[in-house]
Amino acid sequence: MIYLRLFWEFFKTGLFAVGGGMATLPFLYDISDRTGWFTHAQLADMVAVSESTPGPIGVNMATYVGFLTGGVGGAAVATLGVIAPSIIVILIISAFLQKFRDNRYVNGAFYGLRPASTAMILAAGLLVVRAAFLPDGTLASLDWRLPVLAAALLALTNFVKETKKLHPIVFILGSAVVGVALRLAG
Repeated sequence: MIYLRLFWEFFKTGLFAVGGGMATLPFLYDISDRTGWFTHAQLADMVAVSESTPGPIGVNMATYVGFLTGGVGGAAVATLGVIAPSIIVILIISAFLQKFRDNRYVNGAFYGLRPASTAMILAAGLLVVRAAFLPDGTLASLDWRLPVLAAALLALTNFVKETKKLHPIVFILGSAVVGVALRLAG
C-alpha cells in the first residue's frame, strides 16, 4: 500500500509542479505535513543534496523520499511517479505537435503558466532560505555566519569579475568546506 501511495503523491507532484525541480518544493512541504514521511529540516537537506548531485532536483528528491519511506522499491516507485506525468504529456503532445504548435489557446495557457511557475519557484526559494537560515523557524536559531556566506557567494558568482566565470562546482565544494569549518569551529 505504501508503494501505491508513494506513486500517487509523486504522480500528483510531477503533474502539477510546472517549472522544474524547485517548483516541486511546495508539494514536498505538503507531503511532509500530510504524511510525516520526512521533516522540513530533512527537506532542506534534500534540497542541498539534490542541488549538489547530477540529475533533476525533483527526481532526486522523489527518489530520496521513496527510499526513506519504502527502501529501494519505494525509491523506484516514487521516481516513476514523478516522471510519469511528463512522459505521458510528452507522448500526447508529440502525437499532436503540429496542431498544438500554433494553437492560440495553448500559447495562452503557457503565457499564464509562466507567472504561476515563477511564483511557485520563488515561494519554494523562500521556504529553502527560511529552512537554511532559521532551522526552528525563529530568529533565535539564526546563525549570522550563514547569511554572510550566502552574501559572499552571491557577490562572487554575480559581481566579482574574476570569480564570475568559475564553474558552479567550485562554489559548491568551497561552500561545503566552509560549512564543515564553521561547524567544527562551533
